[in-house]
Amino acid sequence: MALVCLSVLIPVISGEMKVVDLTWAHSASTIYWPGNPAFNFSIMSREKLTNYWYESNWFSTPEHGGTHLDAPAHFSKDSWRTQEIPAERLIGPAVILDVTSQAKADPDYRVTQADFEAYESKHGRIPHGAIVIMNSGWGSRYPNKTRVFNSDQPGTPSTFHFPGYHEDAITWLVANRNASIVGVDTPSNDHGQSTDFKVHVILGENNIPGLENVARLDQIPEKGATIFVGSIKLFDGSGGPARILATFDQDAKPCDCVSSSSSIATFVGTSVLSVLLVSCIV
Repeated sequence: MALVCLSVLIPVISGEMKVVDLTWAHSASTIYWPGNPAFNFSIMSREKLTNYWYESNWFSTPEHGGTHLDAPAHFSKDSWRTQEIPAERLIGPAVILDVTSQAKADPDYRVTQADFEAYESKHGRIPHGAIVIMNSGWGSRYPNKTRVFNSDQPGTPSTFHFPGYHEDAITWLVANRNASIVGVDTPSNDHGQSTDFKVHVILGENNIPGLENVARLDQIPEKGATIFVGSIKLFDGSGGPARILATFDQDAKPCDCVSSSSSIATFVGTSVLSVLLVSCIV
């Protein structure tokens, strides 16, 4: 009988462990796709009561704006809605695809299969359960709506020019690697000029969540970080705001961890004191 062990190395104490917040704060400046209502934040109470200070606020937001998660149901009717995404799909080893030079030369650039192959030539095979994110350098434009959409008409999607993935590259990734999430630092996993949103459709039909407007990707390594996606668990939702964190040992050389197709691989250096959690299924 086969023995399958699922291992997760969790760094708990390290003077060298770094945590980077990959999230833009939700506020009045949050960028939404045209046609969505604006973010709303209202103060209900901020006052000193007899024995304590008390605050309570009210806010409303569309699901898809700022740093957020797309549930597969966003573009696939029978796929996972937000609350149905398994928790283990929200944690995984980071794969950061640096296409900043390509995007600088061509704002309509779409990540290709060759970009994935180039990454693997440099860093090794994309691991099971990876959270794959394109870094196009677009984070430096946020939250300037004109610069993020790269258009003087930010209310007109047909004028948008920003990078994303090519549908052929995503088809290859889905067929050949077991990624948990696919994301970008731009407003959409599809490039700005897309009208059919094929990347969204392919990801949705394969139950792969998406991340958009991911922040500060230049502050984490292309390989070696672990990403945690704290998405709102909105019942019946097609997505929602997300707090995305990356952690890595900034002094350690990343190691490749052997994992099954359902395990979470993490990269932990020698200076990190870790707890090894092992769940074995016989």
